[in-house]
Amino acid sequence: MKLIDPQAIIDPSAKLADNVSVGPWTIIGPGVEIDEGTVIGSHVVIRSNTKIGKNNRIFQFASVGEEPADKKFEGEQTWLEIGSDNVIREGATLHRGTGFGGGITRIGSHNLLMPYVHVAHDCIVGNHSIFANNVGISGHVEVGDWAILGGYAGVNQFLKIGAHSMIGGMTHVSNDVPAYLIVSGTPPVARSINAIGLERRGFDKDVILLIRRAYKTLYKKGLTVKEALEELQPIAQQHPEIQVFVDSIVSSTRGIQR
Repeated sequence: MKLIDPQAIIDPSAKLADNVSVGPWTIIGPGVEIDEGTVIGSHVVIRSNTKIGKNNRIFQFASVGEEPADKKFEGEQTWLEIGSDNVIREGATLHRGTGFGGGITRIGSHNLLMPYVHVAHDCIVGNHSIFANNVGISGHVEVGDWAILGGYAGVNQFLKIGAHSMIGGMTHVSNDVPAYLIVSGTPPVARSINAIGLERRGFDKDVILLIRRAYKTLYKKGLTVKEALEELQPIAQQHPEIQVFVDSIVSSTRGIQR
């Protein structure tokens, strides 16, 4: 049974599954699909062309599926897709994609987006990430699974934040961040690996030690990136966790944070 407040305004073309709850003074526009168990608070705007999965919670004053803030956008049909079991707190702004960027912004599942987070057009956010208050990721950014971004952190356009990485509060990220790293400061600096986070996620101690050694190979031996990769490749062939680290470096198109 849907629980729709009579003060909510819902476009006739919107599709809401069973057990969706919508609070008062919320506006849901055309082309919106919301799966079962999702709870939409009061004063939320879900503008258009947005697909939302199961059991999400979206708090008051969030703006979801709005037009991208990009001068190249000319009103083309673009979309926002949100997975399941996300918590999107008050004042968050999540924009649709652009035709130039592939037409879609994607946010995975089990993420926590705290108040006033901004996810810009054409971003790809994985699963189990945490964006603290006022984090802003610019257009075309990719964020891997289990990443944590501290309050007021900002990420430049077209960058990649690797899986299991951690960005310190108020850090302005201007290069790609490889998997597993802690990056913080002004200017940003790679500090170490996110060992505590890896422990909490059940990584074996020996694997964490391998990741730490891989980090030292890249950052502490005075090697070029190419030289470090040549040294890491044989290890990566035997250990998938190191392959994740290597792949996050190889896939960089903007240069890694060093």
